[in-house]
Amino acid sequence: MIVVSDTSPIINLATIGQLDLLRQLYGVIAIPESVYQEIAVTGSGEAGSKEVQALDWIETKKVTNRLQVMALQIELDKGEAEAISLALELKAGLLLLDERRGRMVASRMGLKLVGLLGCLIEAKHKGLISSIKPILDKLILEAGFWVTENLYARVLQTAGEQL
Repeated sequence: MIVVSDTSPIINLATIGQLDLLRQLYGVIAIPESVYQEIAVTGSGEAGSKEVQALDWIETKKVTNRLQVMALQIELDKGEAEAISLALELKAGLLLLDERRGRMVASRMGLKLVGLLGCLIEAKHKGLISSIKPILDKLILEAGFWVTENLYARVLQTAGEQL
């Protein structure tokens, strides 16, 4: 299965030292050039920068449908627009995307998607992590990942964990 990722899942997991979860879950991850630029160039020296340059399981791909990217940029930032376009071009089985507006557009375009929290739930169900709560707490405290109280509780409940 081809999996395409936007910036957020990579940066947030790299910040807390859990980026390898994506490899364990999905094998190879494809990212569009603008996501690579955002992480490796604009975010040089930040979490994820060295990883996207060095890890062979994160592959940078060129989006060919520039008209679609430009149309999507009316609603989304360039990284989200390219991630959605790349997922469509590669006929990806999954798109990793956290931002609400991007998720709405991707869903409208028929893409199967999951956010970082969904990745954590999947990792727990597959036995890759024993508990979501400490990882979720690190994401909030160290990466500045924003989660409402209701969503926090729902994620833990879905994973069979207590608050």
